[in-house]
Amino acid sequence: MNSVDLIEKSKRYLWLPFTQMMDYDENPLIIESGEGIKLKDINGKEYYDGFSSLWLNVHGHRKKELDNAIKEQLGKIAHSTLLGMTNVPATELAEKLIKITPEGLTRVFYSDSGAEAVEIAIKMSFQYWQNLGRANKRKFVTMTNGYHGDTIGAISVGSIDLFHQVYGSLMFETYKVPFPYVYRHPSGDPVQTRDESLAQLESLLKDHHEEIAAVIVESMMQGAGGMILMPDGFLSGIRELCTKYNVLLILDEVATGFGRTGKMFACEHEGVTPDLMTVGKGITGGYLPIAVTFTTEEIYQAFYDHYENMKTFFHGHSYTGNQLGCAVALANLDLFQKEDIVNQVKRKSVYLKQLLSELKSLSHVGDIRQLGFMVGIELVKDKTTKEPFPFEARTGYHVTLKLRELGMLTRPLGDVIVFMPPLASTEQELKEMVHLLKKAIVLVTEKEEEPVEYEVGRR
Repeated sequence: MNSVDLIEKSKRYLWLPFTQMMDYDENPLIIESGEGIKLKDINGKEYYDGFSSLWLNVHGHRKKELDNAIKEQLGKIAHSTLLGMTNVPATELAEKLIKITPEGLTRVFYSDSGAEAVEIAIKMSFQYWQNLGRANKRKFVTMTNGYHGDTIGAISVGSIDLFHQVYGSLMFETYKVPFPYVYRHPSGDPVQTRDESLAQLESLLKDHHEEIAAVIVESMMQGAGGMILMPDGFLSGIRELCTKYNVLLILDEVATGFGRTGKMFACEHEGVTPDLMTVGKGITGGYLPIAVTFTTEEIYQAFYDHYENMKTFFHGHSYTGNQLGCAVALANLDLFQKEDIVNQVKRKSVYLKQLLSELKSLSHVGDIRQLGFMVGIELVKDKTTKEPFPFEARTGYHVTLKLRELGMLTRPLGDVIVFMPPLASTEQELKEMVHLLKKAIVLVTEKEEEPVEYEVGRR
């Protein structure tokens, strides 16, 4: 089938996620293959994978060890249920995961996506208190700009009006605490911003802890809310308050886990162990949909009882603990150790920070937020006043379209440009990608018409 036919079929039959299809019809793109940290479309054009295929690719595409792990598992079995039984790779993976997670997390509950892992954490923390006879503890606390997925429970503990307000009547109510967005805080001071948010959280917990089941927060950096980095001490402050007021802490590490921030899990930056933790994305190296909800032994034991006492956790998915996904996840963890991925990210992040500093002088780059290989570049109309571009201008979107022309793929969050390259990216590849970022931002925001200096792939 030729490329024209494929594009027409994509326009005729598909409905793409988080996509206004009118935009797609104007700028269609179909990926055919990948190699290393690059993708190739059906016309043979190559692109840097500047957002790790939605924040999840670790070692690049067509990684031999990961490919072979799936092939080997296919020679045994592709899938059998985890309802009432288990399988070999799911069991082996659970043991390996517990050995690398923060101390105190002891149990693994599998699912298929980050949103499902969050749904599970919500239901577990809710039922935990019911099983203990504390039926009044059923409320949740979330953060402004928070994002935890797109299922009804996940959006209920999210707080991004652009995504969620249309579903308001379907969602359950939560308490919301301001996330410490230092760049947009009147003081611009990280300590003051942090302390004000923690003070509001403590006031809420002091007054309502008897009815609050859990606080849920993204670990260290908010993702879809705009790549907003926590000030130092905020996450550990939340942990202390949850302990003080006997409220569970759910940490969402779906985007931040598996080396993305320069630690295996982002909560390690502040030595925090949550009561429940959700992971996904990088767990399989970006190959297959596996997600996990971790819990402490205390939470697990609250469900462990004779069946007739009705404390069972009635939740499951058809593909929970899928053998192919667990097999590739095992191979992924082996590669983390063999190739020292976490320390490599930590080291290369210093170099990446130096590269990104070159963007600070650009007329419309207001803020650059980085933690490891998680980067958000906030574009503004006026750097002095921090005035944003008009919503209808869609500046961030047009920058990503220009990036596509230049040979790199990513998606914006409003006017925040996301840069989350595969963890295996070399320093040279990082340099080339940041060069493209700079060029695209200049061409769009400063209305310049510079020629492209080189094609992607050239050295």
